[in-house]
Amino acid sequence: MVTASTADVGVIIVAAGTGSRTGSAELKQFRWVAGRPMLLHSVQRCMERSDVVVVVAVLPRSHAGDPPPWIFQCDVDRLLVSAGGRERGDSVYAGLTDMPPEVRIVVIHDAARPLVDADTLDRVIAAARTGSGAVAGIPVTDTLKRVDDTDRVTETVDRSHLWRAQTPQAFPREMIERAYADARAHGIRATDDAALCERLGMPVVMVRGSERAMKITEEADFARAEALAMGPR
Repeated sequence: MVTASTADVGVIIVAAGTGSRTGSAELKQFRWVAGRPMLLHSVQRCMERSDVVVVVAVLPRSHAGDPPPWIFQCDVDRLLVSAGGRERGDSVYAGLTDMPPEVRIVVIHDAARPLVDADTLDRVIAAARTGSGAVAGIPVTDTLKRVDDTDRVTETVDRSHLWRAQTPQAFPREMIERAYADARAHGIRATDDAALCERLGMPVVMVRGSERAMKITEEADFARAEALAMGPR
């Protein structure tokens, strides 16, 4: 059971992208899905936890100074708004620099996955408390084929140890700060936070995520997310 005495989790919600692949002029992370703006889903879900000290919503620089008013439909005492950078890693780093001293576990989540569930958050945070990085994901069940430049199949790939990575991902604070410091020092970019830890040989484990935690990337994904939100939990 989470108690106030164990309030040591900081959450970074990455919401600084332009969402250009949806074809909409409105920022993807501000659009409504399943009854709320996409970003608000994740903010409110994370704030359901009493061990969360702060949620840092990393917005585009153009919006960080004047965020949409609905973002304050939460515990504003635990909310910070930060300005993102050009790349996703720049935005995560901005969130890391806003973590207060009492944060020991850092959770990183993409606003483009608005239907994250409480059980998944439980699992990644519990794993991070053991000293490992933790990645929510789903084991691959489809048959995988490797092809050449002409799309001719060259190999059937063994799927027995393959997972589809999602967010949230959670880390001991010292681990993720070291990984980002080293990546920035060497000009390393990654779309996955755990990959920066892996390159330094730090332990990272997979934990079960959820099919509901789909990433909204294209316009058609909004309808799929709506259907998932209305379906059985």
